[in-house]
Amino acid sequence: MAAQYDVLIVGGGIAGLSLASALAGTCSVALVEAEQDLAYHSSSRSARQLHVHGPEVVQQLTLRSLELLAARDAELPEPVLSPRSFMLIGSEDAVRAEAGGTLQPITHARALELCPVLVPESFAAAGLDEGSFGCDARLLIADHRARAEAAGADIITGARVHSAQRLGSGWEIGAGQEGFQAAVLVNAAGAWADELAVISGVEKLGLQPYRRTAAIADVEHSLPEGSPMVAAADNSFYFRRERAGVLISPSEAVPSGPEDARPRPGDIERLIEKLNQVTTLGIRGVRSAWTGLRTEAADGLPVAGFDAEAPGFYWLAGQGGYGLQISPAMAELAAAQILAGQGAAQGQEPRAQGQDPRADTGPGPESRTAEAVAATRWSIRR
Repeated sequence: MAAQYDVLIVGGGIAGLSLASALAGTCSVALVEAEQDLAYHSSSRSARQLHVHGPEVVQQLTLRSLELLAARDAELPEPVLSPRSFMLIGSEDAVRAEAGGTLQPITHARALELCPVLVPESFAAAGLDEGSFGCDARLLIADHRARAEAAGADIITGARVHSAQRLGSGWEIGAGQEGFQAAVLVNAAGAWADELAVISGVEKLGLQPYRRTAAIADVEHSLPEGSPMVAAADNSFYFRRERAGVLISPSEAVPSGPEDARPRPGDIERLIEKLNQVTTLGIRGVRSAWTGLRTEAADGLPVAGFDAEAPGFYWLAGQGGYGLQISPAMAELAAAQILAGQGAAQGQEPRAQGQDPRADTGPGPESRTAEAVAATRWSIRR
């Protein structure tokens, strides 16, 4: 007999886990993940840097997420956030185009003071965001799981979805060796989100995964503790301190199919050659290297909302390279909308499309963020 839940979440990355954590305790929730480990693909392979950038909607989501994470850190002994500034370097035009908001221009001399391994001739201008943070992704992922399970959510790994169909007023899903029934099916499958839609008989959205490679390198000259993360304005690299070594990335965005991505021959070697030209790090070798997938919609905005053509099918995908920094706010809003949708299904008065499900609590940060998201793509195919 199929296990029954109010909400079944497909995908154990940061999007699905944060939603399970937000929903658990308010309704019955299960999360299924195809891999044996949670957050196996993209969420555990990110740069783990949270700073306010990107489209306006993403910036609003980031600000709200930072509020939520700061509130979490105030209650628990192990903080998820740690201050780590972000510095952008490049031509004057390129840096000027990115300046504004939290990223402010700084002098060439100040940039060299903050990151003394930079070769002075390798850049003309710099900008600094002093309000950005490093994020302990492993701790955050473990925290979401612990909170979800403590509140009664079931998390099942090694269970790839192989069937899903609309049945009566809900969904019937086959994952691994088990069957599930749920009123709401949440598509938080990351790079596999369009594939899950096809399995479910739902029109796919054309979400595109992109490769992003990174490595931990040994260096002759370490970065000082407290150094900013440094990124090229032309998106050709970034690097930051990682314990005694340096985390480096060519910052590529190469289209890919959904896969267990791996570094391609030459990617890291070319990056090391470049970084040894623009810095005095003296990269000697690589301890480990990996590649993650950043999945995006055509307009680069996160995808969230019920599919208008498939009742009870909720999209939570396309968070691109912003997953860690927007997931708390996305989960807060998605949980509110799912619960409001459940209420409407049970005979309560439905809310207007795009209206914040918590609007009656006053104009807090949640409603401001919901308003920003509603202006772009809060509901799918309307």
